[in-house]
Amino acid sequence: SDDWEEKGAAQLIKTIKSSDGKSITRIIRRSVKDFEFGKTLGEGSYSTVKLSLDKNTSKYYAIKILDKRHIIKEKKVKYVTIEKDALNRLSSIKSQNAYPNGIVKLYFTFQDENCLYFVLDYASNGELLSLIKKYGSLNENSTRYFAAQIIDALEFMHNNGVIHRDLKPENILLDSYNRVEITDFGTAKLLLKDPTTDLYPKDTKAYSFVGTAEYVSPELLNDKYSGKPSDIWSFGCILYQLIAGKPPFKATNEYLTFQQVMKI
Repeated sequence: SDDWEEKGAAQLIKTIKSSDGKSITRIIRRSVKDFEFGKTLGEGSYSTVKLSLDKNTSKYYAIKILDKRHIIKEKKVKYVTIEKDALNRLSSIKSQNAYPNGIVKLYFTFQDENCLYFVLDYASNGELLSLIKKYGSLNENSTRYFAAQIIDALEFMHNNGVIHRDLKPENILLDSYNRVEITDFGTAKLLLKDPTTDLYPKDTKAYSFVGTAEYVSPELLNDKYSGKPSDIWSFGCILYQLIAGKPPFKATNEYLTFQQVMKI
């Protein structure tokens, strides 16, 4: 659609010399031709993430490739738009700061006839879940190191009107310095600023059922309510998993897992 072409689309500014020696500035829309696609970093229900080299800058990115037909067929347009809007909001704030804020950065998007492309940070050390599986569990110092980063990222996210709603170790990536980068904002809730104060509300009552069984909060199961406290609950489950090597609530199926959570 026109919206995808105009909002967040990538442009490359190039200065070249004309035949008479004058400098000419050209704005070139980015495309797949600008990248060399490598190994698959991950696969989701409606996307594939590829390690990609920008031929113009020699910088590596993780490019999320989304098939347009599949998105429309599976009625995922809403989730793709939410993810783009959430990352655009958080990435634009991130660019104003010199330090990482724990959120994967969306640099730009582009599209061709068949696919949408999200150009993201490349987190070379993969998922936090892989680290937990590798070592079984983490010691106190390592747990404290990751927990502090995750809670800082949540504070930044919430202060800027974004509730993740599906926080889990698979959605927490690690860069080359093992710094946290939270990703996958497809089921996020974006709060709107109060026009009278220019501030985001402290919380909101979102009544859609989202999340992953082992990390969902009791209020989501009992009241179908998912807000900022639900993210904090998920963080607590992750904290437990870092130390114990497994989630605090885990059964043979989702229903039994939900029953465990509701007994709290």
